[in-house]
Amino acid sequence: MTSAGIAIGELSRRTQCNIETIRYYERIGLLPRPHRSGGRFRRYKSDDVARLRFIRRARQLGFTLDEVRVLMRLAGTADTDDHTRAEARRLVATHVADIRAKIADLQAMDCVLSAAICECETGQQPRCPLIEVLSRDSVEEAANA
Repeated sequence: MTSAGIAIGELSRRTQCNIETIRYYERIGLLPRPHRSGGRFRRYKSDDVARLRFIRRARQLGFTLDEVRVLMRLAGTADTDDHTRAEARRLVATHVADIRAKIADLQAMDCVLSAAICECETGQQPRCPLIEVLSRDSVEEAANA
């Protein structure tokens, strides 16, 4: 880093984050507005690299932008007290429950579609089982058929 700061391209390279994504995070306030050299080019601080890495990792783990905002607020707390840890734990536990629900939904979809493929391979149905599954209202309805 020079005294002028880090250019957006270098920030992108260091964090493996797309330049447009960096600009978006600035617009929505996840990243602070950078200083501009001569009012033109964005110049970032080394703290911005760590902040962007934090955001990127949280997004990779499936946290929403609002959840990332809360996690960043909690991470910015000077002293990690019991309240801060409890709030972070609640947020992450809720996220894990959501992940588990999505996994269960995906497993149900897998079962329905796999069964339809097997039916299709037998060729004993007068109509295409795959099209029939897609014509039903829900995964539950398809699983019970």
